[in-house]
Amino acid sequence: MPDLLRADHPVVMGVLNVTPDSFSDGGRYTDLDAAVRHGVEMREQGADLVDVGGESTRPGADRVDVGGEGTRPGAARVDARTEIARILPVVRALADLGVPMSVDTTRASVAAAALEAGATVVNDVSGGLADPAMAGVVAAAGCPWVLMHWRGHSKRMRDLASYSDVVRDVRTELARRIEAALAAGVAADRIVIDPGLGFAKGPQDNWRLTMGLPDLLSLGYPLLFAASRKSYLGQLLAGPDGTPRPTGGRTAATVATSVLAVAAGAWGVRVHDVRETVDALAVWRASGRPRLAPAPTAAAADPAQTVDPAPTVDPAPTVDPGTGPGQGARSTDVEGGPSR
Repeated sequence: MPDLLRADHPVVMGVLNVTPDSFSDGGRYTDLDAAVRHGVEMREQGADLVDVGGESTRPGADRVDVGGEGTRPGAARVDARTEIARILPVVRALADLGVPMSVDTTRASVAAAALEAGATVVNDVSGGLADPAMAGVVAAAGCPWVLMHWRGHSKRMRDLASYSDVVRDVRTELARRIEAALAAGVAADRIVIDPGLGFAKGPQDNWRLTMGLPDLLSLGYPLLFAASRKSYLGQLLAGPDGTPRPTGGRTAATVATSVLAVAAGAWGVRVHDVRETVDALAVWRASGRPRLAPAPTAAAADPAQTVDPAPTVDPAPTVDPGTGPGQGARSTDVEGGPSR
């Protein structure tokens, strides 16, 4: 399999939740055949990776030892044995069909089992904080490790969304996770960062982080952007009565955020709607891979505010800008449903 950390195109990670309670697609792919069909479908649509998750990480969830896991608000957290039982048949089946996969988990034992079964990337929403053994598993496997910005388990997430400057604070905390990973023996060229949109973040925090991607990319690591169908997009697109747009109506907004993130320098995007994202990125590449000029982070305080930085165009787009660096107030309205 090609090393996706050196890909010459933006990497598209397709979401495959095999949980009964993920906020956007919970329950749709708990059947093995349905999950495998969807994984194959996303690969055929152009996904570079299928991200298999057996735990929903929504805010407000409890981790309990009951029989992957849900991480959206109100989801019941489950034990490692159940999480493994959910994902392993799917990972094995997709591996047999040649589908490249990442495993979306915070548990070292789950990651180890998935890697042995055929996954090649670990996508850890806790950035290694939930399970100290994760770094050793990743270092031994030599696989890419997505370190997401994280402040605590889902039950406490709403209480942790306090920042003096969300971009600066997230950058500082991600830098600490990078240092810890390196100290544990993880190779620098195996690390990917993720700002953790919606995880202990309010809507305005998410917009500030989107505008502040160049600051995060200045850490020098590939960045995964994961805004797909999240509730802050639903709030942005709310109807006249203030009702947020349902998850199924957030595809265009998700595609827009994904293209903008790639134009700002993101290495990859994690999405539910693979075909639409791949099509939009094809247009971006055919247009000369225009890059967004960095805008002041403060301008993102109001997403309705007009911010129109002039794009620049790469005259010789032989290398994807996503392969390298692109170079607040307390939030009381915390994201209600990270898409995990």
